[in-house]
Amino acid sequence: MAEPATDTILVLNGPNLNMLGTREPEKYGHATLADVETLCRDTAAAFGLKADCRQSNREGELIDFIHEAHARKMKGIIINAGGYSHTSIALHDALLAVQIPTVEVHVTNIHARESFRHHSYTARAAFASLCGFGIEGYRLAIQGLAAKLGIKPKA
Repeated sequence: MAEPATDTILVLNGPNLNMLGTREPEKYGHATLADVETLCRDTAAAFGLKADCRQSNREGELIDFIHEAHARKMKGIIINAGGYSHTSIALHDALLAVQIPTVEVHVTNIHARESFRHHSYTARAAFASLCGFGIEGYRLAIQGLAAKLGIKPKA
């Protein structure tokens, strides 16, 4: 069994997020996934937390990461499931099964885009959802997760 990670949050990014910075920069901006991960680690550290950042283009692997978060007793999950947000009942079910406080993030405002993006299965399994803030949404998500957990910023 994996080592407990009780001071850790999982930051999970789904399909095509490895292409941030080059994929449709007019929509997604020029920040890269490495920039997102640095922002998440720095923000988590401000609350005395570690951010375990993962990305996969495969639905099953994302589910495995969620199950691992449960096994390791991680405090929370920040998830940008990308296109799987709109299609994956399996991700929804995995998030519900582990009962870990979760915040959904989207770089763009999914409600201002194509109608098929307006519905999110992963949002239904999260206590909050942020969209349209660019990568800053990840910082806001971690701050909101910390508040939900009653964790104050470290001095």
